Amino acid sequence: MAWKAADIPAQDGRVAVVTGATSGLGYHTALQLARAGAEVVLAVRDTERGERAREEVGAAAVVELDLASQASVHAAAATVLGRWPRIDILVNNAGVMATPRITTADGFELQMATNHFGPFAFTGLLIDALRGARVVTVASGMHRGGKIALDDLQSERDYHRWRVYSQTKLANLLFTFELGRRAAAAGLALSSVAAHPGIARTNLQAAGPGMDGNRLRQAMIVGGTYVIGQSDAQGALPSLYAATVPDLPSGTYVGPNGLFEGRGHPKIVSASKAAHDEAVARRLWDASQELTGVTYL
Repeated sequence: MAWKAADIPAQDGRVAVVTGATSGLGYHTALQLARAGAEVVLAVRDTERGERAREEVGAAAVVELDLASQASVHAAAATVLGRWPRIDILVNNAGVMATPRITTADGFELQMATNHFGPFAFTGLLIDALRGARVVTVASGMHRGGKIALDDLQSERDYHRWRVYSQTKLANLLFTFELGRRAAAAGLALSSVAAHPGIARTNLQAAGPGMDGNRLRQAMIVGGTYVIGQSDAQGALPSLYAATVPDLPSGTYVGPNGLFEGRGHPKIVSASKAAHDEAVARRLWDASQELTGVTYL
């Protein structure tokens, strides 16, 4: 039977933090968690939009979080910990796609900063509240084209927007699996899982091309996604499955059950061989700790 939002178990008494929850996948993830009874915290870059989303979703609170800024990540984590010493679900959903090459205030390339270094640091800063939690990191089928350039993580020598996006999505899975292994070794009852939405109609695909004024590329991507993609509400189902289905072990990866995992209802899927490379995962973890200054597990 196809799993749907109505199948989410009751979440009463549970605290869920969802990043990037003002629109798209994050919005619908937060909406369904709140409907199931969870106390939902929206961790978002634009707090004005966040407050509107909070009212619509029925969330408990909005916390400002810009994953591209390590200062913002630290401030947001401190705010969350100050109010919620226990978190049951963390959904690392926020991200950017195929942007022009931009260097953040921390000296990071924007896609790696937002999609990997930000979630890595945010999760680490919350780790004491996540004992016993489910951590969901949203990846992409595009991770299969990714390769981790450990000697050029900021893409200073060579930058191709889609190749770097694929690298960040591979990094998401390497992080997910390594977090699970480290939590188990440390005796933490933390389940680290991942999900991908298939091809979903969100504003993510248009934002990157729109940043450099390429309206033709933007229109082609948006049009193509509209034709072959599924709704953002449907695309959020793998994240919701990963966040709420009981007893999912660390390392579980959830995606749509349709052709090429492009659309459909959630099922457990497989990741690429590169995503399971433990040596690369350890090296990426060590580099991420060094670059962010956040050390854990």
